Parts: sequence; structure tokens; C-alpha cells
Amino acid sequence: MTKLSTEQLRETKLSRQEYSQKPKNSVILLLNGIQSSHNIGAFIRLADAFIIEKVVICNAPNLNPKKLNKTSIGTEKWVNLQYETDAIDCVKKLKKQGYQIASIELCKSSTNYLSVNYQNKPTVLVLGSEKLGVCDEVIELSDLLVHVEMFGMGNSMNVASAGAIVLADLVSKTSKLK
Repeated sequence: MTKLSTEQLRETKLSRQEYSQKPKNSVILLLNGIQSSHNIGAFIRLADAFIIEKVVICNAPNLNPKKLNKTSIGTEKWVNLQYETDAIDCVKKLKKQGYQIASIELCKSSTNYLSVNYQNKPTVLVLGSEKLGVCDEVIELSDLLVHVEMFGMGNSMNVASAGAIVLADLVSKTSKLK
């Protein structure tokens, strides 16, 4: 078996204009206080891979465009990005628009991502800062609290890794683009 070359992979892709007009999965990633430009770039790349509506970046004042672009490998050119300063107001607005809020955070009442039923509702997936996680105010506004089970000695994993796992599961359960 031979790996496909970049050129062979490109042959099956839409043009950028066709991609921009393609329907998206009803998912928004809301990144609240994530400080690493590499992590944000990884989320932008995931947004492209899973064809979601947009990535909302809140409270990330020190983004390094060079690091972000390196990790997102150019996908930032066609992923819908929105910058906000207040995650709580943003979550409230999205709830009013009919989105359910699913925060990835290990809490007493959180559910293993494998068991979550998203009920095919438009979903905002919230991820918090690398050190502090999702803020308490957003947890209170959340409809779902989701976690990734940790089997090793560590208490948590990289925010982009956890986000990738949960996002892949969410899209596989709810995508109408199949």
C-alpha cells in the first residue's frame, strides 16, 4: 500500500469558494481563555476537518499569529473565526439563538463523552484555559458537562487533545453531512 501524495489528496477537495458555500455541521467551538497559540491553531485545524460553523476565540489577548498559522497550516484562511472579549455574554447570546452549551470540564455532574446524547441540537462546545479550565459562570450556563475519562495517573490532558476527542464524537453523532 502506498500513501497518497498531497497532490492526490488535493484532487478530491473542493475549491475554496465551493468550500465556503458548503453546509456546515451545527457546531461552534468556543475557546475561553486559551493562551497557547499552538492550541488555538490546532482547534482551527479541527474546525476545518469537521466542517463546523465557526470558532469563537474569547479572552486570548496574546495570540502569536506566526505560531497560530504554523499549527493551523493555512486553514485559518477559510475557517470562520470570531473574536470576543466576554465569554459569558457570548454564551448567553448563543443560548438565545437556540444552541445548547456543552462544556468540556471534569465536574461531579459531568458525563463521559461516550455517553452524551446531543439530541441533534446545534451545539456550542466550550473549552477553557489550559490552567483553569472552563470558568464557573460558563459551567453554570451549560446544558451539558462533558469529560474525557482519564485512566492513567494524570488528572487531565492537553485542551486541544480533549477537544479533538469530544468534537470527533459530537460530529459523528450529529452530522447531517454524511
